Amino acid sequence: MKQIEGTVSSIIFRNPDNGYTVFELAVADSDKPVTCVGGLSFIAEGECLRINGREKHHPVYGDQIEVVSYEDIEPSDAASIERYLASGIIKGVGLKLAHRIVEAFGDDTFRVIEEEPEALVDIKGISAKLARAISESFEEKRGIRDLMIFLQKYGISNSLALKIHKEYGHEAKKIILENPYRLAQDIQGVGFKTADALAMNIGIEKDCEHRIRAGLLYELSAAEGAGHTYLPADMLVAAVCGLLDVDEEAAKKALDDLTVEGQVIVKGAGIMESEEPGKVYRTPFYYMELGVARMLLDLDSMDQYGGEISEKEFSKMGMGDVELDDLQKRAVREAYKHGVFILTGGPGTGKTTTIRAMISFFEKKGMTILIAAPTGRAAKRITETTGREALTVHRLLGCQGVPDDPAGGRRGRFRFEKNEDEPLEADAIIIDEMSMIDLPLMHALLKAVCQGTRLILVGDSNQLPSVGPGNVLKDILGSHRFNAVCLTRIFRQAMESDIIVGAHMINRGEVPKLDNKSKDFFMMERHSTGDIRGVIANLVGGRLARYVEEDQFDVQILTPMKKGELGTISLNSLLQQFLNPPEEGRRQMEFRDVIFREGDKVMQTKNDYHLEWEVRERGFVKSTGTGIYNGDMGRIREINTFAQHILIEFDDSRFVEYPFSQLDELELAYAVTIHKSQGSEYPAVVIPLLTGPTQLFNRNILYTAVTRAKKCVVIVGSRQTVTAMVNNENEQKRYSGLKDCITEMN
Repeated sequence: MKQIEGTVSSIIFRNPDNGYTVFELAVADSDKPVTCVGGLSFIAEGECLRINGREKHHPVYGDQIEVVSYEDIEPSDAASIERYLASGIIKGVGLKLAHRIVEAFGDDTFRVIEEEPEALVDIKGISAKLARAISESFEEKRGIRDLMIFLQKYGISNSLALKIHKEYGHEAKKIILENPYRLAQDIQGVGFKTADALAMNIGIEKDCEHRIRAGLLYELSAAEGAGHTYLPADMLVAAVCGLLDVDEEAAKKALDDLTVEGQVIVKGAGIMESEEPGKVYRTPFYYMELGVARMLLDLDSMDQYGGEISEKEFSKMGMGDVELDDLQKRAVREAYKHGVFILTGGPGTGKTTTIRAMISFFEKKGMTILIAAPTGRAAKRITETTGREALTVHRLLGCQGVPDDPAGGRRGRFRFEKNEDEPLEADAIIIDEMSMIDLPLMHALLKAVCQGTRLILVGDSNQLPSVGPGNVLKDILGSHRFNAVCLTRIFRQAMESDIIVGAHMINRGEVPKLDNKSKDFFMMERHSTGDIRGVIANLVGGRLARYVEEDQFDVQILTPMKKGELGTISLNSLLQQFLNPPEEGRRQMEFRDVIFREGDKVMQTKNDYHLEWEVRERGFVKSTGTGIYNGDMGRIREINTFAQHILIEFDDSRFVEYPFSQLDELELAYAVTIHKSQGSEYPAVVIPLLTGPTQLFNRNILYTAVTRAKKCVVIVGSRQTVTAMVNNENEQKRYSGLKDCITEMN
């Protein structure tokens, strides 16, 4: 660490989104200014600063000081004060006016502006209105600096301090001292743990009411992140007591208060009054479940949308040499007759052929059809197999990021253009890969489907549930209220694939053949993490890519875990060295212990409705739009350290510029978790399996991983682990109440 003092002589670069600034500091004992970098969004030329920072060397821009903390040193002499005012930092004050003000008040200038702004009116060119504006601007700048310096003491970065000031203005410090937990509710990037650490540092009592209420909401929010829509009351109270080290009665009282205020809803017999405790929801999720149940029942309320389909009509569908079996024909009939229909089945059972038959029949009836899937990859696949355009569900609904204050604390907000007031215009809507649809997205979709439209839901109920909250497909099927057909016959062409045969064996609880006599399903037995990592590097380094005649970047590692030597974090670091090593001219940057390098394979880890993309073709922009979603994969094409952004090319030639401030939305994707692979299909898949927690090493996980492969699956690890996973039917319990809502309403 190094401490220096000086005057900001020039601002070289500033990113308006995150406040990242490159500036030169004129230091008294040096002829040459010092280049400094950091999130100092409010400094201006002429300001005097005391900086604590780290010395670093940039390969392009030379020696720099990376600012860790700073404090403002108020200019004390007339010359410094004039230089500060003339910098433009105070609204309405330029070079000439700064000179006249300092000429009148000298070293006393700042005191006059702050305490006696009316005295400024005596200066030529300053009206009473301008005097007030100068004083207010001066006070605002001082308030921002004071807030940043105050928050620095508690480890809050300047970029986060900027968001806090944008949200609360001059009230920020007062709000933080009274209730720092508001930050977790109001500002993106501040979680409960950050707010709690700040609260403890400033002396908030551990049993403070604000703290316990925030802890309850945090636990419910964390549960939603794990896929639940509610938590049993006893589990929630116990979790909060353990998290905050508070007693049970205090947690129950806080939960009662949140219920009275309407921030949570307890469904059932109170909080702790029976053997079966109530279900505690955050209020929006309670009403989402009710809404989804009601809208599904309303859509299906008509006895028959269409009549029977004769065998003669089936023969005229124009399916070529493809002949539907009895279950497939029944599926087409049920989809035509009912408002809501569910088609399920494993790989190779003819779901796509059945969808094509539905489309063909509906079109012959003059019906309009919309087709969608949760991810871009899934939508692209159904487009290729049906010959009809499929969109992502977000694009189908016209998802738009809310434009107001995108640089502030609420960047994650969005809206759908299609809703109950502007519904989708179609006679039938087909949604594929339904297992991936979470409760909020299902709620938004149903709001845009008007009465009389057929809704056809297609998926594999044995796949993993959605990453987001809810268990929509399984709950709808489990209610036994809607017409559904499960395809079970594996067709002859599919029987030729040991991937499909093996997947069905896993689903039935049978261990697939692992004798390596297959052409597309292999087992490479290894019993140490080092050996497994070596085999993976060898396979991905070119051997497997040559076997399936694809690019080595199309070989995907799928693992149950993020942590450990066989988790995504460690494997991505290993594979980056093999597939995209450092090279002269290949730029890279480090962000939170992850090195991003030009050419790297990356994945978006959260929905971002504001990111703008453009489709480029031969150097020209073909189309533009907004929104990059959780699970989208791409390649880094350029790292621009001066403009502070990374250019990524996603599927379908969509190019996106990521500001460095948003790199927390990306991770390397040579290896991804099996959960994140849902809805995707890869030419070749490598699955490392040795040891791990039983809730992640189960049949459901193995089945999902194997069904992601198109041409080849290679399991590297222990046969005993594979056997144990096939025999482990215990899926991680997911608390969702949609099935009960449908049953109760029906």
